[in-house]
Amino acid sequence: MRASLRGKLLVLLLAVATVALSAAVLLREFIISDFNRYMDGEFQDRVQRTVALFEGRYEADGSWRRETLVNDMAWALQMGLDGRLLDRDGHVVIDTPAAFERLSPLTRKRVLDTSGYSPGQVDGQLTPYPLLLKGDEIGALELRPLHPVKEQYFVRSSNRFLILSLAILGLFVAAVSYVASRRMARPILSLASAAEEIAGGNLARRVTCGGTDEIGSLSASFNRMADAIESQEKLRRRLLSSAAHELRTPLAVISGELEGMIDGVLPVDRAGLQSMHDETLRLTTILNGLDDLTRAESSLLSLQRTQIELRPFLTALAARFDRMFAEKRAVLITDCPADLTLHADPDRLSQMIINLVGNAHKALPSGGRTCLVALRDKNRVVIQVSDNGSGISPTDLPHIFERFYKAGGNGLGLGLAITRELAAAHGAEIDVSSTPGKGSTFRISFPTGSRHPDS
Repeated sequence: MRASLRGKLLVLLLAVATVALSAAVLLREFIISDFNRYMDGEFQDRVQRTVALFEGRYEADGSWRRETLVNDMAWALQMGLDGRLLDRDGHVVIDTPAAFERLSPLTRKRVLDTSGYSPGQVDGQLTPYPLLLKGDEIGALELRPLHPVKEQYFVRSSNRFLILSLAILGLFVAAVSYVASRRMARPILSLASAAEEIAGGNLARRVTCGGTDEIGSLSASFNRMADAIESQEKLRRRLLSSAAHELRTPLAVISGELEGMIDGVLPVDRAGLQSMHDETLRLTTILNGLDDLTRAESSLLSLQRTQIELRPFLTALAARFDRMFAEKRAVLITDCPADLTLHADPDRLSQMIINLVGNAHKALPSGGRTCLVALRDKNRVVIQVSDNGSGISPTDLPHIFERFYKAGGNGLGLGLAITRELAAAHGAEIDVSSTPGKGSTFRISFPTGSRHPDS
């Protein structure tokens, strides 16, 4: 897998680089093609000027005179043209070698310097161009280009530059592609390796989050996922331990009393049966809590929503706690506008509020105070439970809604987890703020502008 991924990335980068370098070759071909067309046009222009020169010379002299044609042939040679002049009968009047021999040494040197002409070393086929005067043919001028020294130098230089550039850039691109493929593949392969280790049971495995790009974001998300999995695994193990502990006590009581009755140590009377019945109810309560949480987390709850007038609803709920708060010499204060309503499931809403008020009661000192408040906040209805009890420590606060998490006290730690799931089923949000030693405030914020599908 490692070699395959790195190889694919390397091949991809090299393919992109090859396409880019091929574009340079194509561009060079287009340039050379345009350059050749330009040179062909230049050659034709020189031919036409040379033909016009010889036609003018014939008109001026009235005939072909070799002594006056020498300079014209030298001029044509300087224009990069080699050729010969024929009269109307096809006889050679003068050609480039003959004219070159008649030039003075100084003129020869100038011609050689400007044209690069080498006698006897001109190749190529002569092309005839008719010479006309007033519509009558007066002869023909056969021409061919000299070796294009400058043009050839340009082509050779461009070829050398292209080959050298492709070699250097090719090596550079290959090296960069190799390094880039390794760097790009490393975090992905690290993620794959970490995923395999987590699947194998090593939940402590993490990856290094490098950079702020998509790979860095993916690595950070992977680490958060691994943290959540590890946390849930710890909670699962805590559940097994807590559930075993909670279930062991009532089972031990029931088993002990049954053994005593069987052995005749304990009487089989109403009190004994009532004791076992109470322990059975305790078992039922624990199992119901687990069942509620499972159903809530699996979105299996079927909400029976109705329009609830919150003021009488909260007042009735608070009345259930009168005796509990009185025993602790504490007070439970309710505050709700008379016209405030909420579209919710009454039973599930009661369960959420009872969980929160019950937790607040446990945290209160003697003479403490709990406030149950409902209010409208823009387009939301907020139900708030606050107390001046012991509060929640900063280390426990981030985990307070996690299932099976207990910040001290008895129970399985399911109440707040169930409350959060019930709130989510209503489309609501729940949050908490707390100061150790000063109390806590739980807020459930319900939307009022939408209806849940199960309503």
